[in-house]
Amino acid sequence: MGFSFRLLRAAAALAIAALLCLADAGRRAPLVPAQAAQVTLAQVAGAVPSSSQAALAGGHWERTGQGHIPMPQGVPAAHASALLALPATHPSALLAFWFAGDRESAPNVQIAMSALDRASGSWSPARRVVDRWEMGAQLGFGIRRIGNPVAWLDGQGQVHLFVVATGLGGWAAGRVVHLRQSAPTPQAPWAWEAVAVLPLSWLWNTSYLVRTAPLPLADGGLVLPAYFELARKYPVALRLDAQGALRAMAPMSTQGQMLQPALLARDQREWLALMRDSGPAGRIRVARTLDAGVRWSDAEDLPLDNPNASVATLTAGGQHLLVYNPQKSGRDRLRMASSLDGTLWSSMVELENGPPGSEYSYPAMALVDGQVWVSYTDQRQSIAWQRFAWVSQAWAAPDKGRP
Repeated sequence: MGFSFRLLRAAAALAIAALLCLADAGRRAPLVPAQAAQVTLAQVAGAVPSSSQAALAGGHWERTGQGHIPMPQGVPAAHASALLALPATHPSALLAFWFAGDRESAPNVQIAMSALDRASGSWSPARRVVDRWEMGAQLGFGIRRIGNPVAWLDGQGQVHLFVVATGLGGWAAGRVVHLRQSAPTPQAPWAWEAVAVLPLSWLWNTSYLVRTAPLPLADGGLVLPAYFELARKYPVALRLDAQGALRAMAPMSTQGQMLQPALLARDQREWLALMRDSGPAGRIRVARTLDAGVRWSDAEDLPLDNPNASVATLTAGGQHLLVYNPQKSGRDRLRMASSLDGTLWSSMVELENGPPGSEYSYPAMALVDGQVWVSYTDQRQSIAWQRFAWVSQAWAAPDKGRP
């Protein structure tokens, strides 16, 4: 009986894979409404880089702190963190989300969170956001496992989460579930409710996943980077409106082994997607759009080693920042680099350099009160963080005219 069931499940998985490949072949044209061509990036400090800003700064990013985010009690594994900066008026400066449980894909995996108190600078005890049972009950169908949270703050100050959830099968059978922050209460200051599964495919929305931070837009919406993982792997850009509802979807590459696109805006209409390569190349792959995400094309790879690993990007202080694993294989090193144009990169600092076999991976970044925060997986056991402040040379140099 057990053998027959496994055989039946394998056959079903193969059938689904074949159907998805056929569906994929018909989805390569961008599904973009005309009005999407008019969207531009939100006009916020640091959203669009300026080479003159960086040149005038004449300084460097200096580490000002590091540590680990509190874990849920009795939970041995953590992975795939996301960071979300909150407005300056909010008592919490930063939120961190990640998935935690016995191990990746374990039945008890939950999405956990911690908030950074703005006044004290300390992280709150970890709390559960959602688990697969609660999510399934809200959606009305069973969820087998969850992972990879991505956070977004809408124009009304409400936090949204996009979480990968699966049914039958592994991550290649993933779906993207949209959760929206509920009204806070004294008993539940942070709570979310599942809204819906993003409608990305006619076949149960299967095999689409998210991992990296969204790009906010001036109209209150966002571009959410995602990727298709089953059989032919490729990235897609999802255009969501100010309420988080899907409005358009565009493929970002014609190649078939790229995952987890991280977005950078060179200006209002030219954006780059820096991507993990699931093949043997060991490089950061690149796609580019010149019309604010309506159409994407493949661009030249970055000359940076990166071993089939997720990367993180951020624009701050007139510079682009990138966190990646700078090696052909393994994830025992983690580095931050900077660039003025998103194509030529200079190494800034080694975040981690561990012994072979150790793991520092899946970074996330956020800009909070002028400081850059980086979080990442530490040995699949916890989420580490580091903080950096910009120190200009003029400010840092000693005043030789004083005694």
